[in-house]
Amino acid sequence: MPEVRVLVYQFARDDDELTAVRAAYHRVSERLAKVPGMLGNELLRQPHDPGSLVVVSRWASMAAFQEWEAGPRHRDDTAPLRPYRDTRTGTPFAVYQVDAAY
Repeated sequence: MPEVRVLVYQFARDDDELTAVRAAYHRVSERLAKVPGMLGNELLRQPHDPGSLVVVSRWASMAAFQEWEAGPRHRDDTAPLRPYRDTRTGTPFAVYQVDAAY
């Protein structure tokens, strides 16, 4: 089964929100560390647009991600980041399956 990457786009309007996004990311990451199939995650920030961030999570399989996403803890686990979701685009998240890797 190929691994899966889930990207959730975040946006901070100022330095206070950037601090809040970082704190929320750490709270969410602590919760997700115990989820079966979750391999890890990163918070990435665009250097040319410092308010644009993305949380990239790595999952062992699509099935592992979908099981967690459909479960009762999904919304509670990710609630701290939800206020900072980037709604400037039509889709604030994306799911990708690894097609090739070196």
